[in-house]
Amino acid sequence: MAIEIRNPSEDEWRAAMLMTSSVFGDEPNDDELERHRKMLVRERFYAAYDGDVPVGTAADFPFRLTVPGGELAAGGVTWVAVLPSHRRQGVLTKLMRRELDDLHERGDPLAVLWASEAAIYGRFGYGMAAPHFDMDADRSRFALRDDPGPRGKVRMVSLGQAVEPCMEVYERVRPTVPGFVGRNREWWETGRLADPEQWRRGASPKYVAVIELDGEPSAYAIYRVKSEWESGFPKGHVRVVEGLAATAAAERELWRFLFGIDLTVRVESRLDPASPLFLMVVDARSLQLRASEGLWLRLVDVGAALEGRSYASDDEVVVELRDAICPWNAGRWRLGRDAARTAEPAELELDVSDLACVYLGAFDFSRLAAAERVRELKQGALASADALFRTPRPPYCPEDF
Repeated sequence: MAIEIRNPSEDEWRAAMLMTSSVFGDEPNDDELERHRKMLVRERFYAAYDGDVPVGTAADFPFRLTVPGGELAAGGVTWVAVLPSHRRQGVLTKLMRRELDDLHERGDPLAVLWASEAAIYGRFGYGMAAPHFDMDADRSRFALRDDPGPRGKVRMVSLGQAVEPCMEVYERVRPTVPGFVGRNREWWETGRLADPEQWRRGASPKYVAVIELDGEPSAYAIYRVKSEWESGFPKGHVRVVEGLAATAAAERELWRFLFGIDLTVRVESRLDPASPLFLMVVDARSLQLRASEGLWLRLVDVGAALEGRSYASDDEVVVELRDAICPWNAGRWRLGRDAARTAEPAELELDVSDLACVYLGAFDFSRLAAAERVRELKQGALASADALFRTPRPPYCPEDF
């Protein structure tokens, strides 16, 4: 089958987006299509054509991703879809290869994504890089341990008024947490704080609460309420779109507010694995946490990615790296502050997808080795590599795209 991969022309843009939406069972209206046009970059939007018919797509946002010790350019891969009539025919592989080639040529050392189907992306060199918890908590059992009592002030603000305080809190947190991506004002207005009807799925409009401590925004909650009643009693759910706090005290007040919303029985939210909430409450089991793989990461340019992050020790470890999709990465690399290609004997052997799992600090080499995903060639190399890549906290990404 002759499949052509290219950027759609201006006249072809709408048809390609409609094709992608159909794969996910969506039917966007004109306003939704215009919102996507504002957020996507056409030169980073790829369509697979069978003749003049779009049968697959992939795209990426030009992100800045926080990594240990700094930040790097990363393509935020999105809009990946193939028509049912053209699946299992190599279309996705062609799209992925073209996108990675272009990211490499563009100089973006990393690619990140959220997987609609988790089994797909490991074969393209992506690894689980920032897992999180999904919380479905019983509100009636919520109580804070050693509660000092409420602090600060909660302000309810409109979506338009929320941009400044939310940006202020987000930018305080972003440089400190590997896995966060940069957001400009347009991204906040068009994405996180937008509220088209089709996003609600039977719940309320978005509400925004800003928690102020000492007169400054220190946390925010963007949330919806799904109203339910049973035999005359309220059984609503609070659905947290995003909750973020800059300090432990602000985190406590954030959850105090969300668990205090009347007419509800459950609080549903994504939770940072480093959140102190699990240890702040009297009954941690009532939070009902479920682990999810979260953000996936791909090292597009291993050399630039290794140079762009910091290291926790002065050790050096040589790895033999496999990369079947991006052959320019394959070979021996010295890990550490003087990261570079080397001809020295390898001490560890692994795939590029496994290196992605440790890159932001979610896992260590020893844990991967226990799962038979890293092979130790020299005794002590696992411990040295673990020490090199150790981070003060696990990564987290609050942004899905």
